[in-house]
Amino acid sequence: MRGGEELDGFEGEASSTSMISGASSPYQPTTEPILALIAFICIETIMECSPCEGLYFFEFVSCSAFVVTGVLLILFSLNLHVRIPQINWNLTDLVNTGLSTFFFFIASIVLAALNHKAGAEIAAVIFGFLATGVYTVNVFLSVQKWRVSLHQQSTNDYIRARTESRDADGRPEIQRLDT
Repeated sequence: MRGGEELDGFEGEASSTSMISGASSPYQPTTEPILALIAFICIETIMECSPCEGLYFFEFVSCSAFVVTGVLLILFSLNLHVRIPQINWNLTDLVNTGLSTFFFFIASIVLAALNHKAGAEIAAVIFGFLATGVYTVNVFLSVQKWRVSLHQQSTNDYIRARTESRDADGRPEIQRLDT
């Protein structure tokens, strides 16, 4: 595991949105939504296809990844995620990037296998694989961020339990109730 200074650097990636919002967020801003949008635009320029199933699947994946990742980016950039503390935002980001990586990879392979060598299809496949790569990097960063948050949570739980046990030791009325 990395040292505290390196984790601060990792935090710096997430806090680049804090320059906008004034607070850190679990989201690591990358080019994911842009690559998903470019892939979607490439696939939309195709006028004819046969069979079209691979094209439609790629279209669905690229559009869904763009919308969901874009919504999360807006939530974190505007610091709206702080208003909903019941959601584990680190885990939400991890699930989103994991699913997007998996489906972009599958959709890119399917489109690469079923395309008709048209320029837009080839460009969509290239941007699909680029988006897969960027999402893969973000999965790695999200896993690290999630592990750090789990470690911090368990440390906080330990400190809270120790504090509560000290309070109980100093108060004899609590000890009498236990016996």
